[in-house]
Amino acid sequence: MTDKEGPVVTLDGPAGSGKSSTAHEVSRRLKFRHLDSGALYRALTLALLQRGIAQQDWPVVSETDLLDLDVDIQPTTDGFIVLVGGHRVDAELRSPEVTAGVSHLAKLPAVRASLLELQRRAGTHGRLVADGRDMGTVVFPHAEVKVFLVADVEERARRRMREQGAIEGDVEELERQVQAIEARDRRDSERELSPLRRAADAHEIDTTRLDFDHQVEEIISLVYRLTTP
Repeated sequence: MTDKEGPVVTLDGPAGSGKSSTAHEVSRRLKFRHLDSGALYRALTLALLQRGIAQQDWPVVSETDLLDLDVDIQPTTDGFIVLVGGHRVDAELRSPEVTAGVSHLAKLPAVRASLLELQRRAGTHGRLVADGRDMGTVVFPHAEVKVFLVADVEERARRRMREQGAIEGDVEELERQVQAIEARDRRDSERELSPLRRAADAHEIDTTRLDFDHQVEEIISLVYRLTTP
């Protein structure tokens, strides 16, 4: 017997593949909750910065110490409010200081372990769309629907440029973004803990030449096809 309200849908993929924006829209149209796993890593980064713990000391911070930072989530109708020390955080998660530190924090074993149960709790009742890099392989290995988004590296670089308001057609900036994304891909794929990889039962969708609405509809169709009796 189960009290799940619906399926868990995972969206994994490399940087710039469109996971977060796509997951948010898929969840909105399905009336599911959206779990942005990246926001939790940002919340831990913010909490460490607020405690005055220097970045060079992060690798020796224990799982117990991280749990004491009191990062939590509170479910809403369509997603989750992120809390640090009982206080809601939002814009603070996108500050330059947090952005500069989060990739260093996310690769630490104690950090990933400290967030695992929190993420899994978000999917207890189903009706969830979760995006990240190990949602379908580690966090929700038994999810009913798994999607792995990919896109050409240059297309991902252009998307990052648009997000950052860079000048369209800036060849030098495009090359810098390509190099940064390729370096991120290597780090994510080669790390020992929870490496970026496609789950064996995930459905790969190449978004390089798909417009946003098309890729959202493709995922929604997949959800209905795999979960409707």
